Amino acid sequence: MNMHMPTDTDAQEATTPAPGTGGVTPMMEQFIEIKAANPDSLLFYRMGDFYELFFDDAEKASQALGIVLTKRGKHQGHDIPMCGVPVHAADDYLQKLIAQGFRVAVCEQIEDPAEAKKRGSKSVVRRDVVRLVTPGTITEDKLLAPSESSFLMALGRVKGGAASQAGFALAWIDISTGAFRVAETSAERLLADIFRVDPRELIVAEPVFHDPELRPVFDVLGRVANPQPPSLFDSASATSRIARFFDVATPDSFGTFSRAELSAISGAIAYVEKTQKAERPPLSRPEREEQGSTLFIDPATRANLELLRTLSGSRDGSLFKAIDRTVTGGGARLLADRLMAPLTDPEAIAARLDSVSFFRSETRLCQGLRTSLKSVADMPRALSRLALNRGGPRDLGALRAGFEAAGAIAELFAAAALPAELAAALTAIKALPGPLARHLSDALDDELPLIKRDGGFVRTGYHAELDEMRALRDESRKVIAGLERSLIEETGIRSLKIRHNNVLGYYIEVTANHHSIMTGSDAAKARFIHRQTMA
Repeated sequence: MNMHMPTDTDAQEATTPAPGTGGVTPMMEQFIEIKAANPDSLLFYRMGDFYELFFDDAEKASQALGIVLTKRGKHQGHDIPMCGVPVHAADDYLQKLIAQGFRVAVCEQIEDPAEAKKRGSKSVVRRDVVRLVTPGTITEDKLLAPSESSFLMALGRVKGGAASQAGFALAWIDISTGAFRVAETSAERLLADIFRVDPRELIVAEPVFHDPELRPVFDVLGRVANPQPPSLFDSASATSRIARFFDVATPDSFGTFSRAELSAISGAIAYVEKTQKAERPPLSRPEREEQGSTLFIDPATRANLELLRTLSGSRDGSLFKAIDRTVTGGGARLLADRLMAPLTDPEAIAARLDSVSFFRSETRLCQGLRTSLKSVADMPRALSRLALNRGGPRDLGALRAGFEAAGAIAELFAAAALPAELAAALTAIKALPGPLARHLSDALDDELPLIKRDGGFVRTGYHAELDEMRALRDESRKVIAGLERSLIEETGIRSLKIRHNNVLGYYIEVTANHHSIMTGSDAAKARFIHRQTMA
């Protein structure tokens, strides 16, 4: 299993309590208060164009990132350690920290500095944590491997005396794609089922984490296992939590789940809510896997089979690397998922083989499909970022490209006699929202910037008012000169000028002799505002 995390102690010890607030500036007092609410994470504290870290957080981050450790002010007679990273490069630093096992609380300014000044000259800009970045809740492209899933897993347990008699279930989510599955397991199968999914992070109730009978399991998992308050896993309140998250009156239509499954689902959803704060990823409804529907492979056998990685941890030399001919990230992830969980149901196996046989015999359709798919970016991950307000213009472009490819694929297979599995996939493709596809095609420019603040991603001619604003920005002098000529012709005042200063902004200047023309009629008064008379 790829643990994705180190074995050293630095990251786990990011749980250092925040220092007391005595004798510090209001800004530092705010930092300490926010840090106290997030003791198990490094706190990225937004200050202008930088995320700053202080105290022990700064020392740990400085060492982990190889950046300069400096100081800012004093606390209880001692210098306050400080380091920082630029906001525009934060993803690169987050990637390094997450890879080393840290969790990061991202604290943003939630009001304009001008608003803070209205409360008093010494008022501090309001800040709050807007997101917790953990190994299992990443959505940024830079932090994700295209061909690898990024699962957050939750372990649910219903007591039944000894651990061997308890009911267990696992729920796993990839918030970067919306995938959500749940399955029952047992104490004997627990480690094998966890290794099958290969999560980046496993959350578990603290009492379960500290259960001596389960200690060997969590020792093997190392820092992948993350203990959480037991309230997150309460099976009694799981139904209401599921209904609230998916905005339904009741989740009865999702299927029937055991108490252990409800506990695991509840834990997964609660942790997503905890880490994503006000944002909600577009998760699919939890899909139940029947126990025994996939082949049981114990951890040692799985490792020796080298399905996804060799014994040294490399993808090169693995079975996956040898057979992977996929052309999309989603295809690679699906292939990996199927290799890790071979089917046991003969009907399901036969349906999959029917699809393989179809493409082996229909080489033209197979090549046409591959050609269409090569133009598709990672739509599920783009959609997730957009839903979480972390997307950019190129994520919109990914949806556009996906819709265009879907149309081409639907046309390609329109007359084909498809086996059941492929027919269901084609039906899903045809159900994609056509109006949205047309809207994106009409609205988005051919060349899209990486970040939205660069602008220019809406196609010229799509929105008349936006085109006018762009013209004002790019050709302001010509526009002002044209407006001046228009006003001269309209008023007959040959000496009329449009001028600008830092106090009034743009204004119309006329001589005193022409004052009555500009202010004498009701129409003129409704149009022009008299601002100033010069002596």
